Amino acid sequence: MLAPREDADIETSSDAYARRFSGAVGGYFLEKQRAAVLELLRPWPGASVLDVGGGHGQLTGPLVDAGYAVTVLGSDPACEARVREWTGVGRARFLAADLLAPGLADRSHDVVLSLRLLPHVKRVRELVAALGRLARFAVVVDYPTRRSVNAVSGLLFGLKQGVEGDTRPFTVFSDREIEETFAAHGYSPTGRRPQFLAPMALYRALGSAPLARAIEGTAAALGLTAALGSPVVLRLERRG
Repeated sequence: MLAPREDADIETSSDAYARRFSGAVGGYFLEKQRAAVLELLRPWPGASVLDVGGGHGQLTGPLVDAGYAVTVLGSDPACEARVREWTGVGRARFLAADLLAPGLADRSHDVVLSLRLLPHVKRVRELVAALGRLARFAVVVDYPTRRSVNAVSGLLFGLKQGVEGDTRPFTVFSDREIEETFAAHGYSPTGRRPQFLAPMALYRALGSAPLARAIEGTAAALGLTAALGSPVVLRLERRG
Protein backbone atom coordinates (compact mmCIF):
# COMPACT_ATOMS: atom_id res chain seq x y z
CA MET A 1 0.00 0.00 0.00
CA LEU A 2 1.37 3.42 -0.96
CA ALA A 3 2.04 5.89 1.84
CA PRO A 4 -0.33 8.90 1.78
CA ARG A 5 0.96 12.05 0.13
CA GLU A 6 2.16 14.69 2.58
CA ASP A 7 -0.18 17.65 2.17
CA ALA A 8 -0.27 19.36 5.57
CA ASP A 9 0.66 22.61 3.82
CA ILE A 10 -2.77 22.82 2.18
CA GLU A 11 -4.23 23.92 5.51
CA THR A 12 -1.38 26.30 6.35
CA SER A 13 -1.80 27.89 2.90
CA SER A 14 -5.45 28.70 3.60
CA ASP A 15 -7.10 32.01 4.48
CA ALA A 16 -8.44 30.43 7.66
CA TYR A 17 -4.92 29.64 8.83
CA ALA A 18 -3.75 33.14 7.95
CA ARG A 19 -6.41 34.58 10.27
CA ARG A 20 -4.50 33.13 13.23
CA PHE A 21 -1.80 35.68 12.43
CA SER A 22 -4.07 38.66 11.86
CA GLY A 23 -4.19 41.72 14.09
CA ALA A 24 -1.48 43.16 16.27
CA VAL A 25 -0.74 39.93 18.16
CA GLY A 26 -0.42 37.95 14.93
CA GLY A 27 1.77 40.68 13.50
CA TYR A 28 4.05 40.36 16.53
CA PHE A 29 4.36 36.60 15.96
CA LEU A 30 5.31 37.11 12.31
CA GLU A 31 7.74 39.89 13.20
CA LYS A 32 9.64 37.56 15.56
CA GLN A 33 9.67 34.76 13.01
CA ARG A 34 10.81 37.05 10.18
CA ALA A 35 13.65 38.48 12.26
CA ALA A 36 14.89 35.03 13.26
CA VAL A 37 14.84 33.65 9.72
CA LEU A 38 16.53 36.67 8.13
CA GLU A 39 19.22 36.63 10.79
CA LEU A 40 19.92 32.93 10.21
CA LEU A 41 20.12 33.49 6.44
CA ARG A 42 22.56 36.38 6.73
CA PRO A 43 25.65 34.31 5.74
CA TRP A 44 24.16 33.80 2.23
CA PRO A 45 23.00 37.16 0.84
CA GLY A 46 21.10 36.85 -2.43
CA ALA A 47 20.95 33.04 -2.10
CA SER A 48 18.46 30.84 -3.89
CA VAL A 49 15.88 29.75 -1.31
CA LEU A 50 13.40 26.88 -1.58
CA ASP A 51 10.53 27.36 0.88
CA VAL A 52 9.01 23.89 1.31
CA GLY A 53 5.39 24.11 2.37
CA GLY A 54 5.69 27.90 2.27
CA GLY A 55 2.29 28.61 0.75
CA HIS A 56 1.33 30.37 3.99
CA GLY A 57 3.26 33.30 2.52
CA GLN A 58 4.61 34.39 5.89
CA LEU A 59 8.17 34.65 4.58
CA THR A 60 7.81 35.16 0.83
CA GLY A 61 7.61 38.95 0.88
CA PRO A 62 10.37 39.48 3.46
CA LEU A 63 12.70 37.11 1.60
CA VAL A 64 12.04 38.70 -1.78
CA ASP A 65 12.47 42.20 -0.34
CA ALA A 66 15.78 41.10 1.21
CA GLY A 67 17.08 40.05 -2.20
CA TYR A 68 16.70 36.28 -2.08
CA ALA A 69 15.65 34.25 -5.13
CA VAL A 70 12.60 32.45 -3.74
CA THR A 71 10.80 29.33 -4.90
CA VAL A 72 7.79 28.16 -2.90
CA LEU A 73 7.13 24.42 -3.05
CA GLY A 74 3.55 23.35 -2.35
CA SER A 75 1.92 19.95 -2.36
CA ASP A 76 -1.03 21.20 -4.44
CA PRO A 77 -1.64 24.05 -6.93
CA ALA A 78 -4.07 25.55 -4.40
CA CYS A 79 -1.10 26.30 -2.14
CA GLU A 80 -0.10 29.16 -4.45
CA ALA A 81 -3.08 31.34 -3.56
CA ARG A 82 -1.46 33.31 -0.74
CA VAL A 83 1.88 33.79 -2.53
CA ARG A 84 0.45 34.77 -5.93
CA GLU A 85 1.08 38.41 -5.02
CA TRP A 86 4.76 37.62 -5.69
CA THR A 87 4.63 34.64 -8.06
CA GLY A 88 2.07 36.30 -10.32
CA VAL A 89 4.46 39.12 -11.17
CA GLY A 90 7.61 37.03 -11.35
CA ARG A 91 9.16 38.15 -8.07
CA ALA A 92 9.08 34.54 -6.83
CA ARG A 93 8.37 31.10 -8.29
CA PHE A 94 5.84 28.48 -7.27
CA LEU A 95 6.17 24.74 -7.81
CA ALA A 96 3.39 22.23 -7.08
CA ALA A 97 4.87 18.78 -6.48
CA ASP A 98 5.29 15.97 -3.97
CA LEU A 99 6.99 17.60 -0.97
CA LEU A 100 9.09 14.48 -0.40
CA ALA A 101 10.06 13.97 -4.05
CA PRO A 102 9.55 17.20 -6.00
CA GLY A 103 11.71 16.20 -8.95
CA LEU A 104 14.41 18.77 -8.24
CA ALA A 105 18.11 18.04 -8.51
CA ASP A 106 20.23 17.40 -5.44
CA ARG A 107 21.57 20.66 -3.94
CA SER A 108 19.37 22.64 -6.32
CA HIS A 109 18.97 25.56 -3.88
CA ASP A 110 21.47 27.28 -1.62
CA VAL A 111 19.15 27.20 1.40
CA VAL A 112 15.98 25.20 2.04
CA LEU A 113 13.37 26.52 4.48
CA SER A 114 10.44 24.69 5.99
CA LEU A 115 8.35 26.45 8.62
CA ARG A 116 4.90 25.53 9.91
CA LEU A 117 5.29 22.03 8.43
CA LEU A 118 7.48 19.64 10.42
CA PRO A 119 5.05 19.13 13.36
CA HIS A 120 2.19 18.22 11.01
CA VAL A 121 3.69 15.64 8.64
CA LYS A 122 3.53 11.89 9.20
CA ARG A 123 6.81 10.96 7.51
CA VAL A 124 9.17 13.28 9.35
CA ARG A 125 12.35 11.39 8.51
CA GLU A 126 11.53 11.37 4.82
CA LEU A 127 10.83 15.09 4.87
CA VAL A 128 14.15 15.75 6.62
CA ALA A 129 15.92 13.62 4.02
CA ALA A 130 14.30 15.62 1.22
CA LEU A 131 15.19 18.98 2.79
CA GLY A 132 18.79 17.90 3.27
CA ARG A 133 19.10 16.54 -0.26
CA LEU A 134 17.82 19.74 -1.88
CA ALA A 135 20.01 22.18 0.08
CA ARG A 136 23.49 23.18 -1.04
CA PHE A 137 24.54 24.91 2.18
CA ALA A 138 21.89 24.94 4.89
CA VAL A 139 18.38 24.04 6.02
CA VAL A 140 16.21 26.21 8.30
CA VAL A 141 13.22 24.63 10.04
CA ASP A 142 10.98 25.37 12.98
CA TYR A 143 9.50 22.96 15.48
CA PRO A 144 7.78 22.92 18.90
CA THR A 145 10.34 21.72 21.42
CA ARG A 146 9.68 19.41 24.34
CA ARG A 147 11.98 21.64 26.40
CA SER A 148 9.13 24.13 26.89
CA VAL A 149 5.49 24.36 27.92
CA ASN A 150 4.88 22.07 24.92
CA ALA A 151 5.99 19.21 27.16
CA VAL A 152 2.36 19.22 28.35
CA SER A 153 0.85 20.11 24.96
CA GLY A 154 -1.57 17.19 25.13
CA LEU A 155 -3.08 18.50 28.35
CA LEU A 156 -3.33 22.03 26.94
CA PHE A 157 -4.70 21.05 23.54
CA GLY A 158 -8.31 21.66 24.58
CA LEU A 159 -7.45 25.21 25.67
CA LYS A 160 -5.55 25.84 22.44
CA GLN A 161 -8.46 24.53 20.37
CA GLY A 162 -10.88 26.72 22.29
CA VAL A 163 -8.83 29.81 21.42
CA GLU A 164 -7.94 28.98 17.81
CA GLY A 165 -11.04 26.99 16.85
CA ASP A 166 -9.53 25.00 13.97
CA THR A 167 -6.19 23.98 15.46
CA ARG A 168 -4.71 20.56 14.70
CA PRO A 169 -2.83 18.06 16.85
CA PHE A 170 0.90 18.46 16.33
CA THR A 171 4.07 16.56 17.10
CA VAL A 172 6.41 17.93 19.74
CA PHE A 173 10.10 17.09 19.32
CA SER A 174 13.11 16.98 21.57
CA ASP A 175 16.00 19.11 20.35
CA ARG A 176 18.19 16.01 20.20
CA GLU A 177 15.65 14.18 18.06
CA ILE A 178 15.68 16.93 15.42
CA GLU A 179 19.45 17.31 15.47
CA GLU A 180 20.10 13.57 15.22
CA THR A 181 17.64 13.16 12.35
CA PHE A 182 19.44 15.85 10.36
CA ALA A 183 22.85 14.52 11.41
CA ALA A 184 22.03 11.29 9.60
CA HIS A 185 22.02 13.35 6.38
CA GLY A 186 25.23 15.24 7.09
CA TYR A 187 23.94 18.37 8.83
CA SER A 188 24.94 20.05 12.08
CA PRO A 189 23.09 22.83 13.97
CA THR A 190 24.74 26.24 13.73
CA GLY A 191 22.02 28.65 14.82
CA ARG A 192 19.08 28.33 17.20
CA ARG A 193 16.40 30.96 17.82
CA PRO A 194 13.65 29.99 20.33
CA GLN A 195 10.65 32.24 19.81
CA PHE A 196 8.32 32.53 22.84
CA LEU A 197 8.38 31.49 26.47
CA ALA A 198 4.58 31.45 26.84
CA PRO A 199 2.25 29.57 24.46
CA MET A 200 1.18 31.54 21.40
CA ALA A 201 -2.43 30.53 22.11
CA LEU A 202 -2.23 32.39 25.43
CA TYR A 203 -1.29 35.62 23.67
CA ARG A 204 -4.09 35.11 21.16
CA ALA A 205 -6.52 34.70 24.05
CA LEU A 206 -5.23 37.82 25.81
CA GLY A 207 -5.36 39.80 22.56
CA SER A 208 -2.74 42.35 23.62
CA ALA A 209 0.43 42.75 21.57
CA PRO A 210 1.98 45.22 24.09
CA LEU A 211 1.45 42.68 26.88
CA ALA A 212 2.96 39.90 24.77
CA ARG A 213 5.98 42.09 23.97
CA ALA A 214 6.42 42.97 27.65
CA ILE A 215 6.25 39.36 28.84
CA GLU A 216 8.56 38.09 26.14
CA GLY A 217 10.96 40.99 26.52
CA THR A 218 11.34 40.21 30.21
CA ALA A 219 11.69 36.48 29.52
CA ALA A 220 14.40 37.12 26.93
CA ALA A 221 16.30 39.47 29.25
CA LEU A 222 16.28 36.80 31.96
CA GLY A 223 17.51 34.12 29.55
CA LEU A 224 14.30 32.12 29.89
CA THR A 225 13.35 32.24 26.22
CA ALA A 226 16.77 30.97 25.14
CA ALA A 227 16.44 28.03 27.54
CA LEU A 228 12.75 27.21 27.27
CA GLY A 229 11.29 29.07 24.27
CA SER A 230 9.23 27.46 21.52
CA PRO A 231 8.84 27.08 18.60
CA VAL A 232 12.54 26.92 17.79
CA VAL A 233 13.82 28.23 14.47
CA LEU A 234 16.90 26.12 13.77
CA ARG A 235 19.61 26.46 11.14
CA LEU A 236 21.57 23.35 10.20
CA GLU A 237 24.52 23.47 7.82
CA ARG A 238 25.86 20.76 5.56
CA ARG A 239 29.10 19.39 6.98
CA GLY A 240 32.13 19.82 4.76
